[in-house]
Amino acid sequence: MFDRLRHKRFHRYHDIIECLTGALEAKDTYTSGHSDRVAHMAYDIGKKYGLSKKELEDLHLAGHLHDIGKIGIPDNILNKPSKLQPHEYNIVKNHSRMGYDILMKSKNLKDIAIIVLYHHERWDGKGYPEGLKEKEIPLASRIIAISDSIDAMISERPYKKSLSWDECKKEVESNKGIQFDPCLVNIIESLWNKWAKSL
Repeated sequence: MFDRLRHKRFHRYHDIIECLTGALEAKDTYTSGHSDRVAHMAYDIGKKYGLSKKELEDLHLAGHLHDIGKIGIPDNILNKPSKLQPHEYNIVKNHSRMGYDILMKSKNLKDIAIIVLYHHERWDGKGYPEGLKEKEIPLASRIIAISDSIDAMISERPYKKSLSWDECKKEVESNKGIQFDPCLVNIIESLWNKWAKSL
């Protein structure tokens, strides 16, 4: 009985989240499909890592919602067809904190809000918004970070070409222990072929 109710509640949250990401996709053309792919990759990594069912659910939902704060970024910056200027990039960097603020309005999404807040932190401490490093960064945020980066690399933008899966893999491996958690880089070794065929 409890599992059935929890399952129903999870799907209700998921439906609401689909609506929220749909609203963001209407504003940001790049986001279309991006959040879905990040959520799926993050779930795959979390499962390989051995996360619990609840942790996997939170991770999957955070994958869908990691960019929700971009709703608060001006359209002319969010959809700029050329590379962002430093001051514009600083505005975009606010999206992780904006996402956190949005999600913290729900008492049921506080764990997911934390994951979203730190998904642009780096293993070497050179990320944002807090400059956390290594295991100071929540595990789920580290998983979203690597999933988000992979999808960004394989996606084409007006100002950059997409990388092939092989090129992406080399880039991730070259940033092992720099941008990305070394343990997670090792874990995804067995997932590259699956993603290349399914995403």
